[in-house]
Amino acid sequence: MASTLDLTPRASARGVGSNADTIPVYDYTAEGSAFHRATRPDYFGWLEHVRAAAGCTRPIRLAGSLLTVEQGTGRVLEQRHTDAMPDAAIYTACGNRRATVCPACAHTYQRDAYQVLRAGLIGGKGVPETVASHPAVFATFTAPSFGTVHTRAVKRHTCGNRRRCDCRPEPCHARRDTGLCEHGRPAVCWARHEAGDQVLGQPLCLDCYDHTHQVVWNLFSGELWHRTKQTAERWLAKLARRRGIPRVEVVTASGNIRKVPPVRLSHGKVAEFQARGAVHFHALVRLDGVHPTDPTAVIPPPAAFTVADLDNAIRAAVEQVAFTTPNHPDQPGGWPIAWGDPGKGLDIRPISLTGDGEVTDSMVAGYLAKYATKSTEVTGHRSTRLDRDSIGDYADPDGDHTARLIDACWRTGRPTGTPVPLSQRPRDHRPTPGYVKRWECPDCGTHTRYAACPVCIAARQAALDTQPASRPQATNPYARLRRWAHMLGFGGHFLTKARRYSVTFQLLRDTRVNFRRHEHQDYADQGPGTLRAVDHLDEDDTTLIVGTLTFAGVGWHTTGDALLANTAAAMARERRTTGHEELAHELGTTPADTAPAAA
Repeated sequence: MASTLDLTPRASARGVGSNADTIPVYDYTAEGSAFHRATRPDYFGWLEHVRAAAGCTRPIRLAGSLLTVEQGTGRVLEQRHTDAMPDAAIYTACGNRRATVCPACAHTYQRDAYQVLRAGLIGGKGVPETVASHPAVFATFTAPSFGTVHTRAVKRHTCGNRRRCDCRPEPCHARRDTGLCEHGRPAVCWARHEAGDQVLGQPLCLDCYDHTHQVVWNLFSGELWHRTKQTAERWLAKLARRRGIPRVEVVTASGNIRKVPPVRLSHGKVAEFQARGAVHFHALVRLDGVHPTDPTAVIPPPAAFTVADLDNAIRAAVEQVAFTTPNHPDQPGGWPIAWGDPGKGLDIRPISLTGDGEVTDSMVAGYLAKYATKSTEVTGHRSTRLDRDSIGDYADPDGDHTARLIDACWRTGRPTGTPVPLSQRPRDHRPTPGYVKRWECPDCGTHTRYAACPVCIAARQAALDTQPASRPQATNPYARLRRWAHMLGFGGHFLTKARRYSVTFQLLRDTRVNFRRHEHQDYADQGPGTLRAVDHLDEDDTTLIVGTLTFAGVGWHTTGDALLANTAAAMARERRTTGHEELAHELGTTPADTAPAAA
C-alpha cells in the first residue's frame, strides 16, 4: 500500500505574517523521523543508496570493506568501506517469497516465477522456442477427504469472471437421511455459503475429522507426486513400445551405453494450501523427447504422441499410485497415502499457446506465480517455526481446526523410541588381533587368515563413506512433523520444477542485477562517489570485487526510514503496474496475473 507521505521536503506553515505557526514534528514518531531524514542534505543520495532494498520490510544490513582487484595481477585498484556510505551499511533485500512477510520481495519472486514457468511453455531466456510445439497440460491434484467440511459449490456459473463469482451456490451438505454424528453434532448443512465465509474449510465436527491423517498426508505429499510422475513416464514408455517406437541409446557419464524410453516428462509445480489445511498441487506438465548424444537438450517428442496421450498417462498414474507410510505407535499399520477421487479432485486441461483457448500460457503462468508467494494464510494460521517454548501458543487438542492440526504434527512427530543407556547396550564383536586358521568367508567367498574378512569390511566402510556425516539417516520418518508444524506438516518447496523444464531463478537474478547496473551507468559517471547495492558485483571480466562484509543487523534504522523507502518503492510499483495494464489494453491481451477459469 502506497504511503501518502510526500517524498519532497517542503516548508509548510499555517497563517501569514507573524501569526504563522509551524506544525510541530517529533523525532520519536514515524512522521517526525521521516521529516528529519527528508530534510537532510544527503536525502536523495540515501534514497538512491537504498533503492535496491527500498520496498523490503526487513532488509539485511551489511558492513565491511570492498576491494576492486585486477584479476590478472591481483593489484588492488580501489578500496571502499561502508563507513563512508549512508548509514554506514549496505542494504540488501531479504528475498522472502511470502507476501505476508515482505510484499516487495514477494512481488519480485512472483515476477521471476512467472518468467520461469512461462519460458517452459513458449521458450526464450535460453529455452528453445520449439517447446511451444510440445504437448503440455495444466493439471490440478487434490488430497483425499479426511472428514466433512463446509464447502461452496456452484454447478452452473452465470458470472463473467470466476475470480469475483457471485453466482448462487448449492447447499453445503444437504442430506435428509443423516441427522447427528456419533458425537452429537449436526452432520448436515443447508447453508449457501458466500465466497468469503469464514466457515469454509472448517469441519462439521472437529472430533470426527482425522487431523492426524491429514498432516501425515501433507508430509508425504512430495513422495506421492514423485511416484506419480514416475508412473506416468512408465505408462508412456509402454505406450511407445506398443506403437513400435524404439528406445533411445544414450551415453552415461561413465561412458556406458544405455537404452531409455523415447519420451520423458518435465514439470513446473506449485503447492497451494486449501482452506481445510491440506495441500494440493498445480502442475504444468510438458512432454519432451530424448536426445541420444546431449542429455541436457530439450527436443520435441515423437510425432505419434499427443496431448491426449499425456492426459491419459496422468490419469492412469493418479488412479494407480498409492502407498502406506511406515509403522507408527499410534497407527501400527501406517496411513494410506493416495490422491483424492480422480472424478472430482483431478482436473487436467490442455494449454493453448495461441491466446484464444480456455487456459493460455500467460494466464496459467501468472496463476501459478501468484500462489508461489502464499503459504498457510488461507487457513488463518501465520507463525514462524515452532519449538517447545512456543508450541503451546498454537497447538491445542481441544481447540479449533488449525490448532488441532498443529497439535497432531507435534504429537505424531514425537520420539517413538527410548534410547538404551550406553552401559546396557550390547557390545559389537571385536575379533582378536593376529592370524587365525585359514577360512572362507560365507558372504563373498574370500579365503583369508584374518579373523574378519577384509573384503566385507572394505565394502561396509565404503557404504558408510557415501552417507553424509552431518545428516545421519533418521530412524523416525515422522520426526519432520515437528520441524514443519507451523506449515501443518508440509515440508516441501512451494515452487519446484524439473531440471530441463526452464531456466533457473539465479539466471534471472543475475540478469536483473546487470540491467540495473548498466541502467544507471550514466548517473554513476556523474556522481562517482555514490555506491549502490547493485554495484557490488564485477563490472567487467578484468576486475573482481572482493568483499569482506559481515552481518550488521536486520531492518531499517528508524520507522521514518522504512516509511520513506517503502513509499518510494510503492510508487514505483504502481507506475510499473499501470504501465503494464495500459500496454495490455493497447495490445488487447490479458494481464499476467489473471487466473484461469478453474480458479
